[in-house]
Amino acid sequence: MKLRRTRTTRKAMTAVAITTGLVLMVAGCGGGGDDDKSGSDKNTSSASSGSGSDRQDEESKAPTEDQPLAEVKADGVTMVVNSAQRDEGGFVTVAGKVTNTSGELWTGAQWRGDELELQRNGGSVAGASLVDGEGRKKYLVLRDTSGRCLCTKFEGGVESGQTVDWFAQFPAPPEKVSKLTFQVGSMPPAPIELSEGE
Repeated sequence: MKLRRTRTTRKAMTAVAITTGLVLMVAGCGGGGDDDKSGSDKNTSSASSGSGSDRQDEESKAPTEDQPLAEVKADGVTMVVNSAQRDEGGFVTVAGKVTNTSGELWTGAQWRGDELELQRNGGSVAGASLVDGEGRKKYLVLRDTSGRCLCTKFEGGVESGQTVDWFAQFPAPPEKVSKLTFQVGSMPPAPIELSEGE
């Protein structure tokens, strides 16, 4: 009799142990869901950090303040356009630098334009223009009542190897126009994009 009770007790204990083991295994599997969740969190955080690095890459590709809008070369000079800003007064100011690489004095005489009125401006950016190709309009440098351009005059010329700043002011095109082409003398056309003044 005692032997039967002992066997029955052992069987019951074994069944309880197996059941407990199974319950613990199921609970362990359920905990695996948390691991999966934390794993997905890791994936999410790594994806986030990846997209953050993508954003950094995009920011590094974005133009900086030092990056010119355009750069063209001809006739022994390099012309850089650094800014083209629309101002509240109804005009656009284009500015940049010109470097003389010709090996001799450069006066900018070719940049003053062909009009008789502009001849009195000497070596200057008076002959420059902004062209709106889409609207088929050409904007000339603004002048005062005496015919003097609102632009840089290269007084005394630019020595070989020297870099000087220049600017020219134009009437502003309509608000919807932001892409223009800057032209002066025999320099190649320089596509530029307008920015809004503060």
